[in-house]
Amino acid sequence: MKWVLGIDGGGTNCRAGLAAATGEILGRGQSGAANVMTDLDGACASIVEAAHAAFEAAGQVPAFDQAGAVLGLAGANVADVGRRLATQLPFGESRVESDALIALEGALGGHDGAIAIIGTGSVFMARHGETIRSIGGWGFQLGDLGGGARLGRQLLEETLLAHDGIRPQTALTAAVLARFETDPRRLVTFAASARPRDFGALVPIVFEFADQGDPLAKSLLDEVASHVEAALTALGLRQTDRLCLLGGLGERIAARLGAPLSAMLQPPIADALGGAVAMAARRFGAATGR
Repeated sequence: MKWVLGIDGGGTNCRAGLAAATGEILGRGQSGAANVMTDLDGACASIVEAAHAAFEAAGQVPAFDQAGAVLGLAGANVADVGRRLATQLPFGESRVESDALIALEGALGGHDGAIAIIGTGSVFMARHGETIRSIGGWGFQLGDLGGGARLGRQLLEETLLAHDGIRPQTALTAAVLARFETDPRRLVTFAASARPRDFGALVPIVFEFADQGDPLAKSLLDEVASHVEAALTALGLRQTDRLCLLGGLGERIAARLGAPLSAMLQPPIADALGGAVAMAARRFGAATGR
């Protein structure tokens, strides 16, 4: 292939990196949401738009048929959405992977180790040699322990328990209830139609009150850290592994990890888009090795 493309697609936006066969990024492009679970056709359109913008940014005429693409997409590990999407894409060759895999590649480069992506949801992945193992990423309803959506939902639950006198009232629960005009019915109405990102939007107040010493806030964050530690431990990490915590909550949760996991923490080598481009260069271009 003359060109290689890396695609990083999620529920908010889609990014593309165009590279030469050696993996050197020449242009980047961005477009709208690429949620393959809820809007496959829309995701395809966003991917093509981002790729088109990457070609233009590189000063090249779009030549999709001469490009091999690796796409890391949220939800690509569920059912057969990845296969269905690949058949719709205009690229010369396409390989659809999970968003976690390209994040792993970007964060670790050629090293063994693990990542935890802690944002609205959560997913954990480790690599040792050619063996890759993944935990989580099953979505808000049944999984995503340690993620922001689950934390926000639990915060509302604790607020109602405090309102009913089942749990002690704290400054945090009082502040949360005040957001709903001190009316628990408004809180329940909100929760009935809230999406994961709506629950996740409540997370900053937990950190704010934890910094002030609120016992509930500290307890909630300790529980999040314990979920993250349990998942990482289940991955069978080694002391020589690199560990990167990614996502909107990654840095804040990293500060709460106990030893020995905290001693393994390293900054990511590159981002998920860089990981997708590196994988595309190995698969379709001239790059070899990790």
